[in-house]
Amino acid sequence: MVYTTTLRRSAFMQKVWNQKFLIVMSVPFIIHIIIFRYLPIFGWIMAFQNYKPHKAIFDQEWVGFEQFKLLFQDSYFFQTLRNTLAMAVIKLVMGTVFALFIAILINETKKGLFKRTVQTVSYLPNFISWVVAANLVLEFLSPSGIFNQFLVTIGVIKSPVLWMGKPELFWWIIGWSHVWKTAGFGAIIYLAAMTGIDPQLYEAADMDGAGRLRRIWHITLPGIKPTVIVLLIMNIGHLLEAGFEQQYLLNNGLVQDYAEVFTIYILRYGIQMMRFSYAAAAGIFRSVVSVTLIFIANRISNKLGEESLM
Repeated sequence: MVYTTTLRRSAFMQKVWNQKFLIVMSVPFIIHIIIFRYLPIFGWIMAFQNYKPHKAIFDQEWVGFEQFKLLFQDSYFFQTLRNTLAMAVIKLVMGTVFALFIAILINETKKGLFKRTVQTVSYLPNFISWVVAANLVLEFLSPSGIFNQFLVTIGVIKSPVLWMGKPELFWWIIGWSHVWKTAGFGAIIYLAAMTGIDPQLYEAADMDGAGRLRRIWHITLPGIKPTVIVLLIMNIGHLLEAGFEQQYLLNNGLVQDYAEVFTIYILRYGIQMMRFSYAAAAGIFRSVVSVTLIFIANRISNKLGEESLM
């Protein structure tokens, strides 16, 4: 028994030594996770207090679940939750569909130079900050912008429209601007997955007379399905994180009831009003719901016999 334990320990140490460079490279990432992801969880105790900044953390007044009661009694909280979920679902669906679409188009392109050019152009917007991107969107959709001028020229509308002043369109503006900025970069992951598909499958399909659409439907999409499902599960966990900069910069008084998302709600009605306990309670709610959504999506994927995270 002692001999077996010694052999296992020796094999483990040998494996550690063989992967020493990978372990060293992982240390900064582990430190980052501990400092910025796990240590802040200590601040959750504020959600059960009536926190006052001038007092020590353990000298605060403990109020139990009072902050959560206030959170669920606020009608504006549920309006914000509606906006967050609506924009998150729109961004998730449109982002996934268009990233797949771009990846398939690039993968089917045979001209090397054209293929690289399209790929580069499609993912460049991802490197533009939302401060710049939001201003581009506002200029594009302004009454004197190119979008209005184009629609007036072709006769779709008679006069310019204030698109950013229409609350019912704001969610879709968020969705389309998200697609423009991120779909090209998201396509890189799917392109990487496509490189793992056996080329002999395409050759066999050609010999059987399958056209391009048939090859995409029966080979390409099934080949990258595990990647798509894993990314969907991970993104579902971020449904309550529909964004901050995008909505904050594109928001205005005319669309505010449709533009407020969870992160902005926490900032405005928690931190800016010095209601730190209220902000902590809202943050706990978001984290618990996000983790629950991941487990539910993962469970459903397991039940359907598909890929999962665990």
